[in-house]
Amino acid sequence: MSATWPMAWSANGGSQPAAAPALAPSLIEVRRATKHYGRDIGIEEVSLDVRSGEVLGLLGPNGSGKTTLLRLMLGLLNFTSGRISIFGRDVTAVGKAIRSRIGYLPGDLALYDQQTVMQYLEFMMKLRKLDAMTSAMSLCERLKLDPSRHISDLSRGTKQKVAVVQAFMHAPELLLLDEPTSGLDPIVQREFELLVDETRRRGATIVLSSHILAEVERLADRVAVMREGRLVIVDDVTMLKSRFARRVDLEFESPVDSAPFAALPGVRGVQMSRRTLSCYVVGPETELLRTAVAKGVVGIHAHDPSLDDIFLSLIDNSKQAS
Repeated sequence: MSATWPMAWSANGGSQPAAAPALAPSLIEVRRATKHYGRDIGIEEVSLDVRSGEVLGLLGPNGSGKTTLLRLMLGLLNFTSGRISIFGRDVTAVGKAIRSRIGYLPGDLALYDQQTVMQYLEFMMKLRKLDAMTSAMSLCERLKLDPSRHISDLSRGTKQKVAVVQAFMHAPELLLLDEPTSGLDPIVQREFELLVDETRRRGATIVLSSHILAEVERLADRVAVMREGRLVIVDDVTMLKSRFARRVDLEFESPVDSAPFAALPGVRGVQMSRRTLSCYVVGPETELLRTAVAKGVVGIHAHDPSLDDIFLSLIDNSKQAS
């Protein structure tokens, strides 16, 4: 991502960060959750909180434990150890009682081929004991999904539309979405992203597993990275980016001495090319910008690290540590 530096810093006052908002209460509490499949590890000692009203992105390679964690949240799997509570209640005790308040889109999609789309949606409504027909038909129209078609006749992408409709149609308080855009064409993916934004605005909470890093970057408030069943890091997307090197290009009217910039804390890789000084910065840019102003900077451009770069760095670091 490339952006012109915002006018949020001055030579005499510095940047003025806004007061941090109070954190929302936790809707999901995961405490040392562990699931073994015989000798294989599903997840190991995972602890995290999902705040009410946020979108949490789950990232990780195949086999990292994302699906296992989502199924434990639903109470579909038995714990080896640990616990998870949702809506303040232990899922092992009240799993079935809370599922009507949850929208779930599984990664391993399995529908009833002998049914039409309409019949399948009606079946899901009966299971949840909720009437969501108006919303379901609206979503079908929005996603260009014909409810009269038999599921056996649908392509993989069209079946995924059915899964999206059944997950969202009853306006659940919580959505657990496992690779929700798998098989969707780009136009429908964009419609799905709009649907997520609308769902967030009405106050629902979403946990979204995905291997599409750009998708998570656009949608998620926070990101949880998993590898080999363990949680590597959980952080706000913006804060996570601030911990990694960002490239800053400084334009001057004429070449300047790069040595004062290279000596600044958190600054590395300083290069001067004609009138542009480029460097990488980790942490606050205050001293860099102060020095640039003193040297007569005329243009500042910042390039944030992509979530792709951060993800690969975190996975590489966790491999080295293991």
